[in-house]
Amino acid sequence: MWRARAAVGIHPFQFMLAQDVETVVTNLDSYDRDTWAATFSAVAMTYQARAEDAEEAGDATAARENYLHAYGYYRMARYPTTNSAGKKTAYRKSQEMLLNASRYFDIPIQRVEIPFAAQAGGGDRITAYLRVPQGAGQLPLLIVSGGIDTFKEDVQTDRVLERGIATLALDIPGVGDAPLAGSEDAERLFTPVLDWIASRSRFDPARVGYWGGSAGGYCAVKIAHTHRESLACVVSQGGCAHHAFDADWIEKAQRGEYPFELADTLAYAFGRNTFDEWVAFAPRLSLLRQGILDRPSTETLLVNGLHDTVFPIDDYYLLLERGTPKSARFFDAQHMGYTAETEAIILDWITSRLRPKQGDQ
Repeated sequence: MWRARAAVGIHPFQFMLAQDVETVVTNLDSYDRDTWAATFSAVAMTYQARAEDAEEAGDATAARENYLHAYGYYRMARYPTTNSAGKKTAYRKSQEMLLNASRYFDIPIQRVEIPFAAQAGGGDRITAYLRVPQGAGQLPLLIVSGGIDTFKEDVQTDRVLERGIATLALDIPGVGDAPLAGSEDAERLFTPVLDWIASRSRFDPARVGYWGGSAGGYCAVKIAHTHRESLACVVSQGGCAHHAFDADWIEKAQRGEYPFELADTLAYAFGRNTFDEWVAFAPRLSLLRQGILDRPSTETLLVNGLHDTVFPIDDYYLLLERGTPKSARFFDAQHMGYTAETEAIILDWITSRLRPKQGDQ
């Protein structure tokens, strides 16, 4: 499976070259986390050096391309999450490379920090990546998050920006630079983010949406209920809500499409360390047990593959049976429901809810 994905540069092989991946994987003699990080980081260093040389020579195109390659390999070096010293180092390098590449984007990334009321052991800042298209007047804004292995650096928002919608890439709790781990009440991360957006005159607080993928889809479902008055719409793509947290499903998912360390990576995002700790803790995250699903919610679109082996499609069937009526589009596909038409369907739905008013462009 990894060869097919690497050949076309899809998750998690964006900005990587198939021949490089083939060489690394063929020669990798251990899946030790720091060995993995060091091996992919060595490839990244080659492209980083090429980018720096191109930058010095004034070749913006080559600098951009090679910084993105370097980002891709450092990103893979920390994949799926930053649960070792080597992976943490690689993550910081991936950030550096992406922001360097961003200097050559038509719409560069603005790194923003939002104050956060820290609790014991947490951080006091939320770091996010803002991109703002040209346009007069207040713009709509879409907050975009990935899941346990897709951090704010990894979400690609060019096609949202093309529609005149600003984007704010945000780490979900427990990943990247998030100042708190996942928990039963980690949705409080979104309160200062939404307050910050509302305080910026550039954005229309009545036209703010959220698009969460995978574990970010879990966040999407929850804040569609808990923060419904601050959100015009929410997309949950490949997310979960209840059945995904049962021991039987967790065990089954270990043998599904996710490449490796699924339960370990989920555990890490929620402040746990082992498979057994994740199985014991996970039921507390059920939005059904928490009494969330029968509460009113903002307008919500559910998207996934019918054959998802990471999170069960039954969770979305449950969501359709509870609370405020929701929209849904399911595909004959696996996790996230990726097909040639999936992204366009989601973007059309978001645009119709956040469409810039006449005169905003």
